Amino acid sequence: MTTSAKTITIGGVSSTSKVDAMGKTENGKTGKSEIAQNLPGSPTTAARRRVTLRDVATAAGVSLKTASNVINGTGRMTDATRAKVEAVIEQTGYRVNVAARNLNRDRTGFITLAVPTLTAPYLSELANRVIDAARQRGYLVYVTTYAEGSATGARELLRNFNTTVSDGMILSMSEVEDISPEDLEVDFPLVVVGARTTWGKADHVTPNDVQAAASAAGYMFDCGVKSLAVVGGRGAYDEAKLLGAVEGNAQLRLRGIIEECRRRGVTLDSRLVGNVEQEWTIGAGAHATQELIDKGVPFDGVIGLNDQLAIGALTVMRANGIEIPRQVQVIGFDNIEESQYLQIPLTTMDSRLEWTAPTAVERILGRIRGEIAKPELLMTDCDVIVRDSTR
Repeated sequence: MTTSAKTITIGGVSSTSKVDAMGKTENGKTGKSEIAQNLPGSPTTAARRRVTLRDVATAAGVSLKTASNVINGTGRMTDATRAKVEAVIEQTGYRVNVAARNLNRDRTGFITLAVPTLTAPYLSELANRVIDAARQRGYLVYVTTYAEGSATGARELLRNFNTTVSDGMILSMSEVEDISPEDLEVDFPLVVVGARTTWGKADHVTPNDVQAAASAAGYMFDCGVKSLAVVGGRGAYDEAKLLGAVEGNAQLRLRGIIEECRRRGVTLDSRLVGNVEQEWTIGAGAHATQELIDKGVPFDGVIGLNDQLAIGALTVMRANGIEIPRQVQVIGFDNIEESQYLQIPLTTMDSRLEWTAPTAVERILGRIRGEIAKPELLMTDCDVIVRDSTR
């Protein structure tokens, strides 16, 4: 087989390769493919030179400013323009040079998420969603936990926050934290997530616990429940006090249940409110439910104030020979991942984490950019997710 030498010039650089009559080079590849690998825009070239924002703008046929606005989630443009730029970003593998960008802006490019624990499924899912939402907006997240109700709790975390390593904080505040209005008067961007009041001192992002609980109770009554039990009370049951509750997951959810009972002309029997103190775990739910069964007060519906409590209730009732949902119907809160994979999939209230996490991230980044002045309460209603634990 005859071969010939070809000299190829790309970008002012010459190279010689032996090509046979079939177009094969010495290494067995076609000469055409080898040339293509070195053309501008090819994978090899892209690997040698980092794709810039200007490259993205040029490829998308937009201005550098428009491309920058897409990256930063700012500015006004048509959906088609945004989609075109995003498609080019995806195709080219463009990555924001976070260090350079933040150096110019006097920012770190990090936000902090502080939660009381990561063992609770709801909070671990919140963390994952916050990380994803921040990453999509060019930010990274430090996740930290704090010891509830101790000297190293949320109050200490707020006092010692270091703005040289993080630009702001999203705080999931535990119900046992001794927080005052003064504690939230901080000199850095702060967004609070969950059912604790912020006294208008910081942005507050939360599902509407009262609405969610009322909807849960209403759904149970609509399913034929006559005598409702609740698992997840904290402290002594005081109906008048609960009706005036303004914060706390347990208090607000009990308030919503009581309000719906009153609308329906039903009395919530205090003997059927299972107290778990601060433990909202499967074990606590199981223990509280067994205590309710042992009291001998009839009930045909159980509301677990979170999914873990409801799962504990399901487990104990089945162990006691109670058929779910024929004899007792069960509903939980939060729609944690495990709830749909139980032997009897759990009906639950969706706490809208797909809204809460990105809303909190958008809010904290808006504060970091100086676009938001007045603290606000941002709240969303919740829906029932119907599964097999109700009928």
